Amino acid sequence: MAFDRAELDEMVERWLQANRDGEKAGDWRNLAEFYTEDATYGWNYGPKDDFMAVGRDEIRDFAIGYEMDGLDGWTYPYQSWVIDEKTGDMLGLWKQVFDGQRADGTRYALEGIQGSWFKYGGDFQFRWQRDFFDYGNVVALFMEMIGDGVLTEGMSARMNRVANATERLPGWYPLGKTPVPMW
Repeated sequence: MAFDRAELDEMVERWLQANRDGEKAGDWRNLAEFYTEDATYGWNYGPKDDFMAVGRDEIRDFAIGYEMDGLDGWTYPYQSWVIDEKTGDMLGLWKQVFDGQRADGTRYALEGIQGSWFKYGGDFQFRWQRDFFDYGNVVALFMEMIGDGVLTEGMSARMNRVANATERLPGWYPLGKTPVPMW
């Protein structure tokens, strides 16, 4: 199904503004309205786990709620977009940057390539989203921040919540066992 390029460009602008609003609030749940009711949103999280939210409610509550809670002070500026109006595929490349600075004045930021692959579903909503990032760089950055003592209270609480979980968290699946295909 082909899509109007102007509509896809407007979708990107709406998405970017909603992301900026979420960053300011430290709460990205407003993004849930950009997904169809039956949308899926997932990512791989290392050698043993995948994450997959199925449906708008799980996306709001888990993918952009629970998983993002505590990341206030972080921004996710998009660097570039690749858009295919014939298929509705949209690729947004972003960075993950913390407000705090190292002793040398550089920002704490995730290295490597980060991005999201979206499938547009019309009516200014995505049918699915798959994120990609280098998990090893995530761990290295967070360990550096712990060592430097710069974690915010929210980030510390988020890490403790995940580290001390006694059961598999909602949306988390053993590698390759998500209820819908990752890719």
